[in-house]
Amino acid sequence: MTGHHDTGHHDTGHDHAGQGGHSHGVSADADRRYLIGAITLLGLFMIGEVIVAFASGSLALLSDAGHMLSDVGAIAAALWAMHLAAQPARGRWTFGWKRAEILSAAGNGVTLLVVSGIVAFEAIRRLISPPEVEGGAVVIVALVGVAVNIAAAWMLARANRTSLNVEGAYQHIVTDLYGFIGTVIAGVVILLTGWTRADPIASLIVVALMLYAAWGLLRDSGRILLEGAPLGVDLDSLRSHLLETEHVRAVHDLHVWTVTSDLPALSVHVVVEDECFADGHAPQLLDQLQACLHGHFDVEHSTFQLEPASHSAHEPGTH
Repeated sequence: MTGHHDTGHHDTGHDHAGQGGHSHGVSADADRRYLIGAITLLGLFMIGEVIVAFASGSLALLSDAGHMLSDVGAIAAALWAMHLAAQPARGRWTFGWKRAEILSAAGNGVTLLVVSGIVAFEAIRRLISPPEVEGGAVVIVALVGVAVNIAAAWMLARANRTSLNVEGAYQHIVTDLYGFIGTVIAGVVILLTGWTRADPIASLIVVALMLYAAWGLLRDSGRILLEGAPLGVDLDSLRSHLLETEHVRAVHDLHVWTVTSDLPALSVHVVVEDECFADGHAPQLLDQLQACLHGHFDVEHSTFQLEPASHSAHEPGTH
């Protein structure tokens, strides 16, 4: 006997057609508005920054512009993934395109790695042979960049950052903000001392921040893509709770994974006493198991297969 239940309340916007997940204080439409506002602001500033970077000879500004280009790309990818994730399930896509958000987050992590590698290479080259840098232009543009990135970060902070997709775009902008702060410091050092190596050193600090953000995104998206158990779900504790239910004799083939951000799922085979099938008690037992799961664990989709002990002889490969 197989029973499928959802622990989520469908009136919050979640259904099998893929119309959402857990209820959050921020709607998908609001998320899109925040992302569109941020991408517009960053795009306009990026164009001006590239012009000043070439005119002043600043690698720090050029690296910030390169990172900002990846910011714009990250937000564009997040918007597209958000559009795909909202599509209803149909045909072979039984969960719709919800994983698109996780692929977008992983892509953001990869772009951070690529940009950091390019900037690190150029920064090391300029440490060995530092060019002339116009400190005044660097400071002015970097101060404007700090203001622009604070505004963009504020917009994305208001969006639903429990979505790994939105969090990926947010991390791009935050590391860019830190980069601009470092660039301001480098520009001031150049103005006061003429020590132009401060510019590539600031770039290397930005690289370190990029690598840290990339690691977090790739770690979290990788766990979801490889269908690891969600953070905070203790499988031993979950198994123990199910076994404590009356008439349950064993639990096996327990799987817990995450479809996309905030959409965990579970499937499990539960061996119950034969009498549950004879006296018609199995449906009530299914409700009890579901209540146990809902009361202790935040799992959106759950599928229980109830089976008698004799069924194990017909089910190879159990674990």
